[in-house]
Amino acid sequence: MAVRPIVMADQPILRRKAEPVLRITPALRRLIDDMVETMRAAEGIGLAAPQIGESLRVIVVEVPEDEEVPGSGILHVVINPEILEASPEIVEGVEGCLSIPGWYGWVPRHRSVTVRGLNRDGRWIRIRAEGLVARVFQHEIDHLNGILFPDRIQDPTRIWRVQPAREAVSEPVSAGLSSGLRD
Repeated sequence: MAVRPIVMADQPILRRKAEPVLRITPALRRLIDDMVETMRAAEGIGLAAPQIGESLRVIVVEVPEDEEVPGSGILHVVINPEILEASPEIVEGVEGCLSIPGWYGWVPRHRSVTVRGLNRDGRWIRIRAEGLVARVFQHEIDHLNGILFPDRIQDPTRIWRVQPAREAVSEPVSAGLSSGLRD
């Protein structure tokens, strides 16, 4: 396993639709292990393969049950994920992204989703997710379709940048995002 560099928002791979996985191979399992290690090292709760430079339809999701204990949640590995069902109820929640460090925004998402795909052994799985876990699944599946979270925000006042010292600043979206996120 290895921690891989995370691709930033200005890289074209994040705007392409990822390719479906056709075979479960040892190389794919190594990629999944690298994704999990990279996500955990970056203190993330989800990661899509394009975020580490691999244009494949693979995601990992791990929302901790206890915020003080990293890795305390259920680790979901889903190959070729698709949303089968989505609740009609839409809720807004704050999202960030490892590929867009320092930026956060209020993003509308379905309250719950049912996701289907393959696990790391090539077996079909179905996951019913609600709340934050559902939000993370939607966010990561968006990555597989070339969509970044700011694309889902219609009101530019609903996105902001946080300085490294964790101070919120009132910096307009156009100051740092327009060239890399909306092309």
